[in-house]
Amino acid sequence: MKRFALTFLMVFSAAVVSAQSDLQVLAVVKLNKNESITVKQLKSRVETYQKQRGTELSVSDRKKVLDALIQEKLVIQAAQKSGISIPDSTVEQYFLQSVSQQIGRNVTEQEFEQLIKEQTNMSLDEYMRQQSGMSVADYKNYLKSQLIAQQYVLSQRRTELEGVSPSDEEIRAFYELNKTSFVWTDMFKMFLVIVPKENNAEAARAKADDLYNKLKEKKLTTNQIAVESKKENSGFQAGEVLVNKNQLSAQQLGISYQDLISLFDKDKGYISPIAERDTNFQFYTIIKKFEAKMLSLSDVVQPETTVTVYDYIKQTLGQQKQMEYLTLAAQEISEELDTEANVERKKTGADLDKLLSW
Repeated sequence: MKRFALTFLMVFSAAVVSAQSDLQVLAVVKLNKNESITVKQLKSRVETYQKQRGTELSVSDRKKVLDALIQEKLVIQAAQKSGISIPDSTVEQYFLQSVSQQIGRNVTEQEFEQLIKEQTNMSLDEYMRQQSGMSVADYKNYLKSQLIAQQYVLSQRRTELEGVSPSDEEIRAFYELNKTSFVWTDMFKMFLVIVPKENNAEAARAKADDLYNKLKEKKLTTNQIAVESKKENSGFQAGEVLVNKNQLSAQQLGISYQDLISLFDKDKGYISPIAERDTNFQFYTIIKKFEAKMLSLSDVVQPETTVTVYDYIKQTLGQQKQMEYLTLAAQEISEELDTEANVERKKTGADLDKLLSW
């Protein structure tokens, strides 16, 4: 009994020591207000990086993470001092964009949470911790900090950023290296009409039949049908769709790839039969066809648009170069702010190494 009590006491003492260590302050950032960085906060950020890299960080790397945390808080405090803030609605928008990119379609947070539950049997918090080491709330706070810091850096270097753009030589070199990716597949443009069933499938079928017959008998043009579809309570949707000869287009149309291939044998003006889906009736007509070809710099990226391959590369490289510049500018600005007057480092040298050797 005494041995058990002694063992329990030792474990309890170790837990207390660990908790006390986690609460120790490593640095205080005081540019705009006093804000402490504790061992616990550093551990949380280190855990995030370790999950991303799949390896444990050394003490030297943990020092770099601490420096990054200090500099991040410096930039955020400088932003707050200058009156920059980001509303929660913007954070929510960026969060949903992030998860929607993972899914491949726009989803709400509730839809994403349900999908995670079905696929992993985990809550959204559990999934986020597994992926990033942060809960949903922690991740959103982190995202908000990053957006505030980005806005501040942008406000400080806006003029310089506007001058960052790729040269003509860089654009042409990029094209030569990636020439084979700039192609058109065989494509056709269809005019698609969809009549939702809603609560009256018979009425929807009658509406689809009426539109179909008027188009086939040339009593209405596709343009006239498109105009009608935009009227309030029209009861149907209609518009042009560009269809590529690939598996993805077949999936989007709800047909097999072989059926899609057969469509490319149809002539311009072909009108499909009315197809019944689970939730709607639909039909289409082929209004234009485009043959596959390799694109030159002066060709448009997509048929009947104005953006050329040259313009597209210029925009893509420009965004890359601007992001690189913003990253460098953020580092320069944070280093300028990292002074003794703005930061008090509580632990240095061997004392810091010991605290970071958990």
